[in-house]
Amino acid sequence: MNKGELVDRISQKATVTKKQADAVLTAAIETIMEAVSEGDKVTLVGFGSFERRHRKEREGRNPKTGEKMSIPETNVPAFSPGKLFKDMVSPK
Repeated sequence: MNKGELVDRISQKATVTKKQADAVLTAAIETIMEAVSEGDKVTLVGFGSFERRHRKEREGRNPKTGEKMSIPETNVPAFSPGKLFKDMVSPK
């Protein structure tokens, strides 16, 4: 499913126009990205949590040559699904 298909489904479920659904979805995504980039954790109960995680510097290999190289430390976005989401994906 791409963003357009998601907007279609949101507009049907919320009985709003596609333009309104797109505006709300875009605002929500931008707000989550801004909060995580600032170091905040965003938790949507039942759905999951978005957070920034720190990766330490580590050693890697160049896939073409096999030569060892240093991969610098960085921050990466991470998502942890909530229990309700996990249960929907993998029912018992």
